[in-house]
Amino acid sequence: MKALFPYAATTAGVTVRVAPRYLDEQSDPDAGAWAWSYHIRIENGTDDDVQLLARHWIITDARGRVEQVRGPGVVGEQPVIAPGEAFDYVSGCPLPTPSGTMVGTYTMATRERLFEVAIPLFSLDTPDARRVVN
Repeated sequence: MKALFPYAATTAGVTVRVAPRYLDEQSDPDAGAWAWSYHIRIENGTDDDVQLLARHWIITDARGRVEQVRGPGVVGEQPVIAPGEAFDYVSGCPLPTPSGTMVGTYTMATRERLFEVAIPLFSLDTPDARRVVN
């Protein structure tokens, strides 16, 4: 059985888990459009409240084209996550190729400091994609 969140990274006591899902119903390969959703869970394993202030994504398609996305919060929120608690959200990513990757960081804050939390590199693949090893 596949793990609910197959990708995870922990930075300074904050764990980011990711579960991508190919969206067949929103993809149109004949038009060169593929779509995925990704479920993110951010777990606060520290003794302090942490607030997610900003995001930075690096999205790479199968042709090696890179897009960087920066902005405040996630899905319109800048959540405060209490110690031992988690925040979940789902967002999406369209690509002009049938596969790609995403990786990034969240800027987080406690009362005392700002710090960057790693978002693990995760793969966006169509279920029927032919794997090619170079």
